[in-house]
Amino acid sequence: MDRRTLLTGFAGGLVATGAAPAFAAAGRHRVRHVRPGESVQAAVDAVDGPGWTVVVHPGTYREVVSVPAEKTGLTLRGATRNPRDVVIVYDNANGTPRPDGSGTYGTAGSATFTSAAPGLTVRDLTLANDWLRADHPDITGTQAVAAYTYGDRTHFENVRLLGHQDTLFVDTAALGTFDRQYFRHCSIEGDVDFVFGRATAVFEQCHFRTLARDVDFTPKGMVFAPSTARANPYGILAVRCRITSGAEDGAYKLARPWVPSYETTAWPSLVVRETRIGPGIDAVAPYTDMREAYPWQSMRFAEYRNTGPGAAVSVPENRPRLSRAQAALHTKETYLGDWRPGA
Repeated sequence: MDRRTLLTGFAGGLVATGAAPAFAAAGRHRVRHVRPGESVQAAVDAVDGPGWTVVVHPGTYREVVSVPAEKTGLTLRGATRNPRDVVIVYDNANGTPRPDGSGTYGTAGSATFTSAAPGLTVRDLTLANDWLRADHPDITGTQAVAAYTYGDRTHFENVRLLGHQDTLFVDTAALGTFDRQYFRHCSIEGDVDFVFGRATAVFEQCHFRTLARDVDFTPKGMVFAPSTARANPYGILAVRCRITSGAEDGAYKLARPWVPSYETTAWPSLVVRETRIGPGIDAVAPYTDMREAYPWQSMRFAEYRNTGPGAAVSVPENRPRLSRAQAALHTKETYLGDWRPGA
């Protein structure tokens, strides 16, 4: 997928940003509007308390957007219900040099959209990173994040998340915190580890799509790479989702565990349940290792009542499955606790 393909079909042309938005506070609703030619970041910066909504009108906004922790309870949404109409996109990668000469951005720093704010809601828009390996053969740090989220009670609804490697980074504010994130009716695409991190993250009725890659090796990538803290009973949960692929059959793995060098006690957790898994996932051996020292078999990986050709069980020891009693402990309600998104 090249940059032209990524942007095809998005409403509105590529617009210059940087101008301050024409803010409009609608009484007690506390709303700010952003229109083409204006800056989403400027609108976020202007929020002066909890509970604001920033409405972004149709167009493509080429900028980096960061929501700091003090912007609690912020809602960022597209003005229409079609997430293709509003696109926030940029093209930094892990190995992209910073303009000030202070080094490279790193994985987290490459994100088009970053939020540390508790109670964040994002809906009805697209977040993308259109950095391409082929355009930068000199850069080896090819992680290019579309959204990097940390902060408890983060809610994404009807959002498209587009990238290649490390599209969505679901993190926590600190090693010892178990921030909760909820994604519903979202579309997420990429190739290598494109949903990863240590948050307690629930994906409900989401679509994960692996991309075609012009490489001569397999696996060509993995959908999930959790890095859950050992003390956290709940990692990534995908429920009633679907996984499709733009690559050939069996070219991708479902997951591999990520044990970061800065948190070697991590015990990655992933449960995929009641999900249709297409033929792009290797059904015989759906899991693999990231490092030999941390084999996937020693991690908390499990499935329950999945369907589709990529869910076929031919080698039972390669597909750990939950019993009905165990599955009752791995639900949206148990993962999110006292938080009811949208209630």
